[in-house]
Amino acid sequence: MHRSIDLFQQNISGSLAALCIVALLGTPESVTAQTTATDPLSGKLVITGASTLAPLVAEIGKRFESHHPKVRVDVQTGGSSRGVADTRQGLADIGMVSRVMKDEEKDLYAFPVARDGVGIILHKENPVQALTDEQVVAVYTGKITDWKDVGGKHAPITVVNKAEGRSTLEVFLHYFKLKNRDVKAQVIIGDNEQGIKTVAGNRHAIGYVSIGTAEYDESQGVPIKLLSVGGVAASTETVRNDTFPISRPLHIITRTPPGGLIKAFIEYAQSKAVHDIIKQQYFVPLVD
Repeated sequence: MHRSIDLFQQNISGSLAALCIVALLGTPESVTAQTTATDPLSGKLVITGASTLAPLVAEIGKRFESHHPKVRVDVQTGGSSRGVADTRQGLADIGMVSRVMKDEEKDLYAFPVARDGVGIILHKENPVQALTDEQVVAVYTGKITDWKDVGGKHAPITVVNKAEGRSTLEVFLHYFKLKNRDVKAQVIIGDNEQGIKTVAGNRHAIGYVSIGTAEYDESQGVPIKLLSVGGVAASTETVRNDTFPISRPLHIITRTPPGGLIKAFIEYAQSKAVHDIIKQQYFVPLVD
């Protein structure tokens, strides 16, 4: 009899203890949430590729790190071709590609994060305000070599072109129906910032870069200006409303279906939580 009473009291005590735990921790979902909170994502992400995307992904990475203190995001440039090669070889967890994916890249998994355009830039003090598509082709193929022939002052034109493997080069050549071997350039540059610095430092230069990067630098006082293309102003707004003729998607890519930390980062980069960063970098969010 005493043993039964003791067991009954133990059961009551156990039930009360369980109720107290539930009262303190809440529902099973709350318990799971707390467990997750004490076991955050951890590890290092290596992301390489397009210079157009790198500043944006780096800023997204900083915010992602702030939410997950045990995560480190290492962003490196080198062009879209590097992003593809590094991803395929396992040298990068994620690649960056600032163009439409090619048929021969269907083995990779691509995730769009934003949109951008490619714009032609001149020095701010160059009096030329517009160039037709035909004039751009003539300048880049060496048929026009002096600014006076397109409404500017007498001065030799310094043609700035992108290096092989750069998505901006591919987008530019595709739109103007050019082959890279036909381009007569005096300067070959790599990333967008190199192109902008070259034009900003040479009043007779012409180049082409990411519209987002150019708009951002222009807002910071860099002496460049974007020219219209096909009569449409080169701006984030015209990229957003689909009227600018040279636009492109910005992708991050993986070799296999993403999981774990990689998946968490990609989902974050595609979420509305980073739309303010995308706009601050003068790119266009996929969905407003």
